[in-house]
Amino acid sequence: MAVLRRGGAGLVVDLAPRAGGGLPEVLHWGADLGPLPPGAAEHLRTTSVPAVPGSAPDTPRGFTVLPTEADAWAGTPALSGHRAGAATAPRLRLRGHSTDSGASADTLLLDLHDPGAGLAVELRYRLDDCGVLRAGAAVTAEPAPAAADPGGPEHPRAPYDLAGLRLLLPLPARAAEVLDLTGRWVRERSPQRRAMADGTVLRRALRGRPGHDSPLLMAAGTRAFGFRAGEVWAAHVAWSGDQEYLVERLPEGAGAHSAVLGGAEALRPGEIRLEPGESYEAPEVVFAHSTAGLDGVSERLHAALRARPEHPAQPRPIVLNTWEAVYFDHDLDRLRTLADSAAAVGVERFVLDDGWFRGRRSDSSGLGDWTVDPDTWPQGLDPIIEHVRALGMDFGLWVEPEMVNLDSDLARSGPDRLLHPEGAPGRSWRHQYVLDIARPDTWQHIHDRLDALLRRYPVRYVKWDHNRDLYEAVHAAGAGSADAGASEAGTGRVPGVHRQTRALYALLDSLRERHPHVEFESCSSGGGRVDLGILARTERVWASDCNDPVERQTIQRWTGLLLPPELVGSHAGPPVAHTTHRRTETAFRLATSLFGHAGIEWDLTDCSERDLATVAAWTALVREFRPLLHTGRTVRSDETDAGALLHGVVSQAGERALYCFARLETAPAEQPGRTTLPGLDPQRRYTLLHRTELGDPTRGDAGAPGWMHAATPAPVVTGTALEHLGIPMPRLFPAQAVLIEAVAEE
Repeated sequence: MAVLRRGGAGLVVDLAPRAGGGLPEVLHWGADLGPLPPGAAEHLRTTSVPAVPGSAPDTPRGFTVLPTEADAWAGTPALSGHRAGAATAPRLRLRGHSTDSGASADTLLLDLHDPGAGLAVELRYRLDDCGVLRAGAAVTAEPAPAAADPGGPEHPRAPYDLAGLRLLLPLPARAAEVLDLTGRWVRERSPQRRAMADGTVLRRALRGRPGHDSPLLMAAGTRAFGFRAGEVWAAHVAWSGDQEYLVERLPEGAGAHSAVLGGAEALRPGEIRLEPGESYEAPEVVFAHSTAGLDGVSERLHAALRARPEHPAQPRPIVLNTWEAVYFDHDLDRLRTLADSAAAVGVERFVLDDGWFRGRRSDSSGLGDWTVDPDTWPQGLDPIIEHVRALGMDFGLWVEPEMVNLDSDLARSGPDRLLHPEGAPGRSWRHQYVLDIARPDTWQHIHDRLDALLRRYPVRYVKWDHNRDLYEAVHAAGAGSADAGASEAGTGRVPGVHRQTRALYALLDSLRERHPHVEFESCSSGGGRVDLGILARTERVWASDCNDPVERQTIQRWTGLLLPPELVGSHAGPPVAHTTHRRTETAFRLATSLFGHAGIEWDLTDCSERDLATVAAWTALVREFRPLLHTGRTVRSDETDAGALLHGVVSQAGERALYCFARLETAPAEQPGRTTLPGLDPQRRYTLLHRTELGDPTRGDAGAPGWMHAATPAPVVTGTALEHLGIPMPRLFPAQAVLIEAVAEE
């Protein structure tokens, strides 16, 4: 019996195969069961054996670590593939295992083997101090055994075509509902929910990236689970290419369990063909369990991300990005004036967006030519960089290295550099095509251009964009592949998303190693590539191209299921959002962008003195609260009013919190009811403060709740009362918000 126990979570695997079986079985994944006393392991094994129903295998089904038909599993197989039509039904057995209880995690390694099929699979489970379980797998196609007669004919094995290698864990019968996310451009992270039922809930991302409709997390939970209540099991695929998530329930269940949850890289036919001796490494699937609702899942995942050695350690600089201020109109004097305004209100990082490189006057040309445009910038980027740095800000730059316009020197130098089948390159998207960066020559060209750029200029931040899906992503196999884990038989064209993703990772890894002082952001036409694979190589993601705060409140709320605020770029845009054309108040836009890696996407030179004063007050608020917002626990209230939401961050010790109550639609009730302030220490007493630096949306209305009146003493309320009773909220118009600080008594 292998028992992993960390951070309030537990995994129990029975290593001794029962009669008729061959693989270890997962007896439990979820809450920590505590230390098992002598004899308890055998009792746990006995109580996990299900009944044998009629018209079923004669021995009880168990849920193995790698379920296939050999385990009488009629669901989606954990391993599938073939060798030229053979070896389709592997019978893997445990060949060896090891466990390790290290300083920060418990680990279980399983070595599985089927000599007849010539396959070996290694499974890895790592449960960390935060209670987050990371599962990994690798499959190896083994060479044929040596012939008994040295002089006899050799019978080499055909390549193994891998169709899927999935990481699956069981769910109990009380997991009654399924939640995941969907969306589209400028409306990412929209929740969708359904009852658990027989069959498969399969979410496949076949866009060459996770996409704007990415599930982000697939969660199953007890009936009516929410942010603050219910038991939840969740999975995330840490991969930046094609993905697959599933929840599956069969009428006969999954052994002693009810259903399964898991994920994998979604593989195209023929994408992974393993020659004898070659291996495929599957992306990690990250699992988290909570008995305290979705906020409990987030608390585990946020803590695990913050424990990474590569997690940003310094305060996140307040950003001004130039895109919505100037678009492609790069004029040095105008940009200097914009930088002056940015520094005057407290901006700390100035990012020059699209339009700085050769031939770039619109989105139809220049992409791929990563040299400074000599017409727009005759002295190079030095004048603007020197001006920005003299103002006390650091400098960032936008690039989109995986894409190319046909109207570019790079495309003209080699049209075969594109990622597409034989013939015409197919559909353009924003007038651009995808570069085949798995080609070593193309990879090296892009790498060297970016490396030279970062050596030439003191860039401290790179906004790395990726503005389209990958359709017909076919790699020119004859040109060689940057992915050594998947061979190509001869020349021709083969599926390319896996190779493209690995090449992207190698590109980022190399540039980061050469330029450790540079931070990277992953932007993918907004939130099209938000995953823990890309975040192992970047310091933040761009949640959406939509800066409309009404949309952003929801987008950021659900992105926060996986990511803590400091990893999510959140910018205040102009009064009229360029994606929705909605007009909103300055205070609401700034309050929304406070809860993330805060920034501005707005032409400050066109602002009134009043707006500039409000922005300056906001940057002071960012500096005051970012130590709390970027280290504390994210909490969200389960509101009964669908037109409003409350979220906040509570310090780890519980001594301070900041909440935002935002109204997105008109209220059904004339008098808003009480809204709870979750996550505080129930034993402490808190002073409530209405923070009005960005303005008071009630404008001193005498009918506002009493706690908001400046003339009355600030109320002092216990954490228990705030968690369970809450406080009345003011009558707000849509697109208004209030900021509430809670400070514990000494």
